[in-house]
Amino acid sequence: MAVESKGRSLEVTPTWAVAVVCFVLVLVSILIEHAIHLLGKWLTKRNKKALYEALEKIKQELMLLGFISLMLTVLQDHISAICLTEAIGATWHPCNKKKVKNVDDNDHGRRRRLLSVHSDHDETTVRRVLASTSYDKCAAKDKVPFVSAYGIHQLHILIFAIAVFHVLYCVITLALGRTKMRKWKAWEMETRTSDYEFSNDPQRFRFARETSFGRRHLNSWSHYPFLLWIVCFFRQFFGSVPKVDYLTLRHGFIIAHLAPQSHTNFNFQNYIKRSLEKDFKVVVGISHAIWFFAILFLLSHTNGWKSYLWLPFVPLFIILLVGTKLQVNIAKMGLRIQERGEVVKGTPLVQPGDDLFWFNRPRLVLHLIHFVLFQNAFQLAFLAWTVYEFGLKSCFHDKLYDIIIRITMGWDPP
Repeated sequence: MAVESKGRSLEVTPTWAVAVVCFVLVLVSILIEHAIHLLGKWLTKRNKKALYEALEKIKQELMLLGFISLMLTVLQDHISAICLTEAIGATWHPCNKKKVKNVDDNDHGRRRRLLSVHSDHDETTVRRVLASTSYDKCAAKDKVPFVSAYGIHQLHILIFAIAVFHVLYCVITLALGRTKMRKWKAWEMETRTSDYEFSNDPQRFRFARETSFGRRHLNSWSHYPFLLWIVCFFRQFFGSVPKVDYLTLRHGFIIAHLAPQSHTNFNFQNYIKRSLEKDFKVVVGISHAIWFFAILFLLSHTNGWKSYLWLPFVPLFIILLVGTKLQVNIAKMGLRIQERGEVVKGTPLVQPGDDLFWFNRPRLVLHLIHFVLFQNAFQLAFLAWTVYEFGLKSCFHDKLYDIIIRITMGWDPP
């Protein structure tokens, strides 16, 4: 009867080896904690309250990740001890059964050669290797484990990769967004010049369609929803936030929330930057719904579903839809100006409203962007995990275009 072999236990392991491993783990943990603490102090000193709250959110996610890791470690043997019939265990595989069988045959051949090498040295070693590779509680019952211990170990690495890639992707997106907003600083400084005061004289009367904002949005096609959506779809690829829209939205925000005399002192660009940092706290977290979507993503990687041909394109479709909707909202604000009268006084006054958004919920756009960020991070994390665990050429991406699609779609930030 074969005796289960789980490897060398701590009672026969050198204490110096155990001490070295513990020392490295503790040292790395202390360094990471100290780095996070210093970053938090720096953000507090720079008065970056929103980013500091985002950092606290990341710490919470790391704690949740550690708890998941602990549960997987503690329950690993119990989960792998759950047995299923071979018929149930043969359903919904991520890879083609024939390809997996060929891989298993190759592994079995390598295992036999490994045993033959050991047999040349020590008969006791042969028995130990044979026991560790052939013993299976479920196999003795002609069944398969619910998830093997090694499979749980691989799942542990995948969850860690998803969390890390999600945080990194959000940080990179924030950096790109702030870089793009730097050119708005020059537009903001322009509002304090005499030329801007002259061109936007509040006592000046003009036709709405003759203003810069009107020439951009008040055209013959603007009154037809179908043509409006088509034009706005292509417009998002050529300067999503042009100067005229920025200055008009700035003016509308000041009139709605501040005194009209504040237009020369208020820094709208800094306000948008702070809003971006505040929204970053939302998107960097992995909510309950996002974890649920992660489970659905894993479920979709089933052989025959061809998820690599449609799943990576879901975030692309969503972000294009959101970009088009935002462009349509600006155009509708221009149409509302014309509906109030053909003649405007001073700068055209736009009036944003919740009714411009889907279901009167502006934050729905933020949630969609959050979903897109996570989905893109998931694609990159899944690709990195499969390459790390199974190699570049595996059943998870046996076609070259699968890898190309995942990389190109995954590196397409909002």
